[in-house]
Amino acid sequence: MLVGFNTNDDAGVYLLDAQLGLALVQTVDFFTPIVDDPFTFGQIAAANSLSDVYAMGGRPVSALSLVGFPEKGDPTILEQIIRGGLDKMTEAKCSVIGGHSIRNDDIQFGYAVTGVVNPKQVWRNVGAQHHDVLLLTKALGTGVISTALKKDRAGKEPLDAAIVSMSQLNLAAADALHEVETQLGSRAVHAVTDVTGFGLLGHAREMALGDPGAGTPAVSLEISYKSVPLLPGALDAVWDGMIPGGLNNNRDFLGDCVGFAPDISEEQRAILFDPQTSGGLLIAIAPDAEAAALKSLQRHGVKAARIGRVLPKAIPLLSVI
Repeated sequence: MLVGFNTNDDAGVYLLDAQLGLALVQTVDFFTPIVDDPFTFGQIAAANSLSDVYAMGGRPVSALSLVGFPEKGDPTILEQIIRGGLDKMTEAKCSVIGGHSIRNDDIQFGYAVTGVVNPKQVWRNVGAQHHDVLLLTKALGTGVISTALKKDRAGKEPLDAAIVSMSQLNLAAADALHEVETQLGSRAVHAVTDVTGFGLLGHAREMALGDPGAGTPAVSLEISYKSVPLLPGALDAVWDGMIPGGLNNNRDFLGDCVGFAPDISEEQRAILFDPQTSGGLLIAIAPDAEAAALKSLQRHGVKAARIGRVLPKAIPLLSVI
């Protein structure tokens, strides 16, 4: 086992053959519908399940579907969910080779995904180094916008933007980072994680903690609030009280780990705790690779933003300025 539970990484990595440079990346994820259209829900569930493999630097190769569906549910809805998932799996060139379904009062859908990676090229959520630059590849706000949808308060523009973001694979972002490492001939990418249920700050905390057992020390992350991209209508949803339970849980859990500049409002702070579905990649990259990374990401159609930097360990662990 190359990567396990100790750092709450995005997926597990198991060495198959060191001489062949082959390791497995394994992950699983499923959830209840967050949008009304079943095909779109299937797409989002698949993109979310695949994301962890991309965040580890891997290439997804096979998947098993996980389905919970009501006994008296409309089978055409299930068909559309599965078709949506297959659409994204096809885009990822990942074969769905089976699965398992159960009767359940609530609809649930997702995948267990297996990928492959070179064991010398695994990206972990730890390993950030002093002076690294922090990049983010998707805007925040899917949690509060999805909550607004559940309460029939979501506008068309915010909802459409959130759906586009959640349906987008992190494949292009991962390809861009691989390209940068190939160009520079070194490990310019020091840490990567996808931003999902723990929100930007929750996943940033995991990156900052490091892994002493693997020789990656703890660091501090400084995030510039004005540089963090937000989905249209995300702040409006917060101001309107569309706060998912996960946001409050994230805020309570992080506690004193985060320090905010006094001019950042409570609403602006809240969006940084917002749990994301199929969020973007948070990347710690060497400063001399920043320009190449941003150009490569743009060339691959990814709107990445520089949102902060890595500093020596301090208290609080995370600071938002």
